[in-house]
Amino acid sequence: MPADPLHRAAGPQRRASSQPNRGSGTSAVEVRRSARRRRTVSAYREGDRTVVLIPARMSEAEEQRWVTVMLDKLAAQESKRMLGDSELAQRAEQLSDQYLNGRARPSAVRWVTNQNTRWGSCTPAEGSIRLSHRLQGMPEYVIDYVLVHELAHLLVPGHGPRFWELLEAYPRTERARGYLEGVVSADRLPHLPAARHE
Repeated sequence: MPADPLHRAAGPQRRASSQPNRGSGTSAVEVRRSARRRRTVSAYREGDRTVVLIPARMSEAEEQRWVTVMLDKLAAQESKRMLGDSELAQRAEQLSDQYLNGRARPSAVRWVTNQNTRWGSCTPAEGSIRLSHRLQGMPEYVIDYVLVHELAHLLVPGHGPRFWELLEAYPRTERARGYLEGVVSADRLPHLPAARHE
């Protein structure tokens, strides 16, 4: 979509809104559009608000999606809480109890660094679950979704209707999938910086 000539300003356009912010209730979000910015999106905290910098040509829908993605990225960076393998196994057990009636009991759950095209994998015959190290630092609900997904594979190996019925028990499935799709889309854009703090 070509840039709207009415939106070409010398400086970035600014718009304030209120967005839910993980961990701190609701905080002000200021979106700054810039005609000079072509593809990159970035975000940082400025006092009690979050500033999201986007290209001027983005649609309202793209803006909303990127604001959500960048808020989640900032929250993940700020939490700095990394689960080790033993904590990951404990979390998998809790999630199985909570969403799968305790029926999925993995023999091992661990982080791996050799999964660059998948977020997680499961070997039902062995009962083992592996999560990509790329998930580390992402919001907790995203990691939980991937764990529930892999736990469900211990019960149903494929991606048929029975599998998706199991995943319906996890209330943040759609949000987590949207977040991961946003990460994949962001990775495809050239020169997209990580969320930064200034």
